[in-house]
Amino acid sequence: MWKSITWRATLIAVLTAVSIVLVLPSLIETKPGTLQDRMPKIHLGLDLQGGVFLRLSVEIDKAIENTAARYADDSRALLRDKGIPVLGWEKSGIDAFSLKLPPGDFADKALGLLKEEMPSLDLTVGTATADAATITGRMKKAEVDNIRANAVSQGVETIRNRIDQFGVREPQIVAEGENHIVVQLPGVKDQQRAIELVGKTALLEFKIVDDGASVEDAMKGIIPEDDQLLYEKQVDPATGRVTKTPMVVKKRALLTGDTIKSAKVSFGAKGGAGTYVSLSFNPQGTKVFDRITAENVKKKLAIVLDDTIYSAPVINERISGGDAQITGSFNAEQATDLAIVLRAGSLPAPVKVIQNISVGPSLGADSIRKGVRAALIGAILVVLFMAFYYKFAGLVADFALVFNILFLLSGMAVLEATMTLPGIAGIILAIGMAVDSNVLIFERIREELRGGKAVRAAIDAGYDKAFWTVVDSHVTTLITAMILFQFGTGPIKGFAVTLSMGVAINLFTALVCTKVVFDYINAKRPMQALSI
Repeated sequence: MWKSITWRATLIAVLTAVSIVLVLPSLIETKPGTLQDRMPKIHLGLDLQGGVFLRLSVEIDKAIENTAARYADDSRALLRDKGIPVLGWEKSGIDAFSLKLPPGDFADKALGLLKEEMPSLDLTVGTATADAATITGRMKKAEVDNIRANAVSQGVETIRNRIDQFGVREPQIVAEGENHIVVQLPGVKDQQRAIELVGKTALLEFKIVDDGASVEDAMKGIIPEDDQLLYEKQVDPATGRVTKTPMVVKKRALLTGDTIKSAKVSFGAKGGAGTYVSLSFNPQGTKVFDRITAENVKKKLAIVLDDTIYSAPVINERISGGDAQITGSFNAEQATDLAIVLRAGSLPAPVKVIQNISVGPSLGADSIRKGVRAALIGAILVVLFMAFYYKFAGLVADFALVFNILFLLSGMAVLEATMTLPGIAGIILAIGMAVDSNVLIFERIREELRGGKAVRAAIDAGYDKAFWTVVDSHVTTLITAMILFQFGTGPIKGFAVTLSMGVAINLFTALVCTKVVFDYINAKRPMQALSI
């Protein structure tokens, strides 16, 4: 008997000591770099500590249109490489394009070549005229449907990768409806920086600068068919003044950001001090970059991100190592954000911010006060009721309730869970369920006492007979909490986490902590009566 009591009491004591150590860093201010600061903590959600809430609209049609345009560029480049001239091209809806070819048999040759090299397109030859023939390429329905189906989910994953590298604790990034994404960033104060990081498409392209084209003509709208006018953005670090330098570049991207293996911030760029982003390419990108630099020595290579030129260095020699640099007039913070979006990849479709809310910390502090007040009032009322109705046995249940809350908070700290207002509601509900378990046990003990059993036998029988009832009620609640966690979002998940942990801990405190008190008293001196 004493051996059983000793190991249970020791287990409770060890768990209590460990729980106190785990909970303290979440309750007190810790200095950065200390052991306490490095320990796991409970983090506050957006509704408790403030932050940024964004609702984004995914422009799926634009993603389809961009994909069709890339197919058009690739088709023109392929035909020209094979000696088939292309007189021009134009869009034909959001998912198709038309190529204009010289009269003769060029259209038939082009059709055969494109069918072999572009299996994702449905290709047709239009009615030829004396001046030209046309080929229309339309993306196959399966590919268009795939872009529509995956644009939002891929956008969620890309944004999540960016935010994870940004260092935000417990962000909530979920799809909403068919074309919306909701982003919650607890603790983020710089709203504009968050918007730029989340919303940047981050399509990185390497394009050759057309030195033979006239910038003056391009600014008047006279641009060669294969060229485009872009601007190199420069920011004066001292004054913050932004200047834009026009530059004519080739439309066709020789290399894109999907071949990047890593991107990191470096300091002291070649040719002077400053902050820049170092890139390294995967094997495929290394091979293409080597070819590009070998074929374009002494030409300028524009590094373009979302149609803005970051830098346009001259290729002095062939670069075979698969490394490159993006230099520009940006500070360390801007370079860090740029490296993040390049590592995380480009968004599959542009996004537009349609709702932008900044939650202040004062609102969070007020929510914390009200939530804690509600939890305390609920706990006090439960404690008083148990002590009044079940007398000494009720005090034992109240004793277990303290452990219940302590173990629950320590469990959240270990998981580094996020505390939200719904999470506090889950804790309050768990408190009620903890008492409910003891009510079931105490009522069974009362029945045994009324049947004439001795106190010790009545207690043992009460716990034994109530055991499966308590387990069943907790398991059904746990299943409900798991379903809420699996299919819920944001606040619902917070509620489900605290409720499920509270339910699991309730089983231990109700069946072990309270029982060990009764067993200890009976072992020291058998109870002749029980105040219940």
